[in-house]
Amino acid sequence: MTHRARAAAIALIAGVALVPMLAAAQTADQAGPRTPWGHPDLQGTWDYRTLTPLERPVELGDKAFLTEEEAATLEQETLARNEFLLNRASETTSASNQVDRRADGTPGFYNNFWLDRGTTAIATRRTSLIVDPANGRLPALTEPARRRANSPEAARIEGVRRGRLPAASYEDLDAGDRCIQHAKAGPPLSTGGYNNNMMLFQTPDHVVILAEQNYDARIIPLDGRSHVSPRLRQWMGDSRGYWEGDTLVVETVHFNGKHDQIGRPLLSTGENLALVERFTLMDGENLMYEYTVRDPSIWTRSWTAQHPMKRNPDLMFEFACHEGNYGMHGIMAGSRVQEAEAAVAR
Repeated sequence: MTHRARAAAIALIAGVALVPMLAAAQTADQAGPRTPWGHPDLQGTWDYRTLTPLERPVELGDKAFLTEEEAATLEQETLARNEFLLNRASETTSASNQVDRRADGTPGFYNNFWLDRGTTAIATRRTSLIVDPANGRLPALTEPARRRANSPEAARIEGVRRGRLPAASYEDLDAGDRCIQHAKAGPPLSTGGYNNNMMLFQTPDHVVILAEQNYDARIIPLDGRSHVSPRLRQWMGDSRGYWEGDTLVVETVHFNGKHDQIGRPLLSTGENLALVERFTLMDGENLMYEYTVRDPSIWTRSWTAQHPMKRNPDLMFEFACHEGNYGMHGIMAGSRVQEAEAAVAR
């Protein structure tokens, strides 16, 4: 074989060998960037604002998806509402020596300018974040959970948290009001009136998930270590992660039982709660966040939600909230004044 023929053969073999490598590289590029150690690069700030509710509205029945036109109408109506609220005359509150009150008697609150719920439906156009059960709604409560949720004590706590009743103790306020841990920060992550971002950091053997709401961080080992003892229980549980193909799976157990589920008083995350989260990079700009909740002390069956997130190029600022916040002192002082006024009225 001549040198020229040998060179041509080598080039041909190299070219053939390179084809699958290029194809693999293209596939990886399409699915988004990778870390130097080969895992999908999930790092960055992810925005999960959305108009899509956790549960499908009852009036939609079995309708699982919006049409493009319906989604566009929903989004346009939201923009129009925001514009109206921005330009309307300010709502006057009646000042007293305790607290400003709105016309319905509840305390004054942020106006719409300060809220940031989002202006778009999720990319899949589903009518709910919940995908299982198929009706897009939370499963039935267990009988003990239903009794707690409908108890007079639950109604009282709901009244306190809505500003209609005085707080007997700081324990009447939820962990978010007390600046300990916010339900929206998770796990699982869920939307709220503002602070709908999270930052994700990776190393070969750990990931860190930092929620904007309350600035809570979870440091999650990926090295196969077992969970801590169930005697050690935490607000955000004990998380362990692993890779299942290109999907990051995080399993969390050992919650402390003091964190309300889905904002419902007396439906706390109990000893039996087990949460599985799945993070899948769809491309460089989109992350699919899926989670499954199993808590036989609360729900009659497990349920699963899918919440697409978009990459946010901006920086995430600190959410400054702490247990020494003066708001708690003000809430307690105001409640004592309300009780004194009620006693005089009697």
